Formats: sequence, C-alpha cells, structure tokens
Amino acid sequence: MIWDSEREGGYGDSDLYISFRQKDGSWGPAINMGDKVNSDKWEAFASVTSDGKYILFNRRIDDGSDDDNMNVDIYWVDAQIIEGLRPKP
Repeated sequence: MIWDSEREGGYGDSDLYISFRQKDGSWGPAINMGDKVNSDKWEAFASVTSDGKYILFNRRIDDGSDDDNMNVDIYWVDAQIIEGLRPKP
C-alpha cells in the first residue's frame, strides 16, 4: 500500500510512504519511499500503473504567490523502487 503523509523526519511537506502486507495479514510499518520519490515539496496521490512498471504521483511546487496558484505536476519513477524498499526476510 502506498500513501502520502506528513510525518516527522520526512523530506518535505508531504511524503510518499509504503507498507507491505505481512505473513499474518497485517500491514508492516510505514517506510518513507526516499529521495528518489520525495523532495522538500508536497508529494501525494501515488498509483502504480496497471502494467506494474511505473509509480505516478503528484508534486506541488510553490510559485511564490498565494496557495491558489500552486503548480501541481505529475511525476513518475520506475516501480522497481518498491522491491528495493521491501524488507528482507
């Protein structure tokens, strides 16, 4: 499961986190997806493409004016990053 959250120790305003299903069916701890995904900006609304190759997410860039003029762009990373974050048995 991938979601966005504002947590202490994050990279910026809101970061993307991942959690993996455990053998007992529960969800594991939140893992920050790191600097290949997160920045000092606001990242949110992640999804994995239907072919499993990419993670798409939004990043909001402050243009220096009021909140109504924030620029939100779509970014992507290779979904292989997920396997690098998966805890080793």
